Amino acid sequence: MTTDYGRSTIRHMTAERVDDKLLAWGANHMETGTIEQAARSARLPFIAGHIALMPDAHVGIGATVGSVIPTNGAVIPAAVGVDIGCGMIAVETSATASQLPDDLGALMPLIEQRIPAGVGQGHGGRSDQAHAWLAQFPAPSEFAQGKEAKILDQFGTLGSGNHFLEVCLDERDRVWVVLHSGSRGIGNVLAQRHIDTAKKLAKKWFIPLEDPDLAYLVQDTDEFSAYIRDMTWSQEYALANRERMMDEALRSLTELVPFAEERRVNCHHNFTRMEHHAGRNIWVTRKGAIYAGHGAEGVIPGSMGTRSYIVKGKGNVASFNSCAHGAGRRLSRTQARKEFTAEDLAERMGDRVWNADRAKSLVDEIPDAYKNIDKVMAAQSDLVEIEHTLRQIFNYKG
Repeated sequence: MTTDYGRSTIRHMTAERVDDKLLAWGANHMETGTIEQAARSARLPFIAGHIALMPDAHVGIGATVGSVIPTNGAVIPAAVGVDIGCGMIAVETSATASQLPDDLGALMPLIEQRIPAGVGQGHGGRSDQAHAWLAQFPAPSEFAQGKEAKILDQFGTLGSGNHFLEVCLDERDRVWVVLHSGSRGIGNVLAQRHIDTAKKLAKKWFIPLEDPDLAYLVQDTDEFSAYIRDMTWSQEYALANRERMMDEALRSLTELVPFAEERRVNCHHNFTRMEHHAGRNIWVTRKGAIYAGHGAEGVIPGSMGTRSYIVKGKGNVASFNSCAHGAGRRLSRTQARKEFTAEDLAERMGDRVWNADRAKSLVDEIPDAYKNIDKVMAAQSDLVEIEHTLRQIFNYKG
C-alpha cells in the first residue's frame, strides 16, 4: 500500500523521506546504523506503506526502537519487544511546590518499601490486589499458567533498566507523579517464547530474512492467535501494574502533603494492535512509540535529571498517529559505563532527591547516555502539542 500525502502535508511535516518505505522525523540527528536497521524492516514484503521513524530512534533487537511499523497480515514479535506493554503513567495532583516539605528525603524509604525495584524483584508476599487482578484476567495460556507465582509476586513492582518513578513540578509549580514500567518477568518470558516460535517457523519454511529477529507470524494461524492472546494479556498486566504502583506512590506522597488527584494518563509504548489507516485495517506496531491520535494524551519522559512532557496528539496520518516515547539512548549501557562515573551522575542530578547510594550501579542511566529530549520534542512538533513541561525534584530508579 502506497500513500500519497500530498505536497501541502509534506511541507508542514518535520519528517524526511529516506526512501519510499521509510519516513524519519529528526533524521539528521540519527546514527547511520539506526537508519539502516529501520530500512531492513521496511523491506519486509508485508509492510503496509512505509515505516515511520520517530526522532528518539536508536538501534534495537531486530526492529528499531522508536519505530512505527504498519503491517498487513503478519506481526513481528521482536518488534513489540520483550517488555510487552511497557509504558508511562502520570498523575497531576492539586498540590503545589509551596506545599511540599523542604526535603523530600522522607519519601524515599516509603517508596522503596512499597514499590520494590530491581532485576527480578517482587513483593515476597503476594498482595490481595494481585490475586484480584489475576482472578479478573486469568493467565491466557498453559505456559503462562505455569508462571502464576511470578505473575503474583511481581505485580506492583518497578523492574530495572530505565524504569523509574519521579515527582515533578510543571511550569505552574503543580506537583505531578510520573512512572515508567512494563509487564515485568511474565511479559519477557511470553515474548521470548513467541519470538522463538517465529524464528523456528522461518527456518522450517526457509523464509529469507535480513535479520533473524525480524521473524514474523502470519495472521489466521494458530501461532499468530496465540501471540496476540498472550501479548494483549501482557499489555493489560503492564497497565494494571503501573496503576497499582501509582496508587502506592500517591499513598506515600500524601503522608507528606495532602492533595487531590486531578487526572491520570496511562499509555503503552511497546505494543501492536489493529487500526484503520488509509481506508483499510492494518496492524500497527509501536516499538518505543506512543499513540498520538488527535487529542490523545501522552507522557514523554526525558532521562535522569532532564525534563519530561505531557502532550496531546495531533493525529498526524503520516506517522500513523504516533510520536516518540522518550529521549532514546545515544550510548549503549557499556559505553556509558566506560565514559562516565558515579561522580558525573551525582553532578548531573544536582539537588534532586534520588538513589544516590546506588550511584555506581546507575551510571549507565546518566543523561549524557540519552539523546537531548528538547531536540526530540522540536523534531516532532507536527506530531504532538506540548501541554505541560515537567522538571524532576525526586527520582527513584529500578
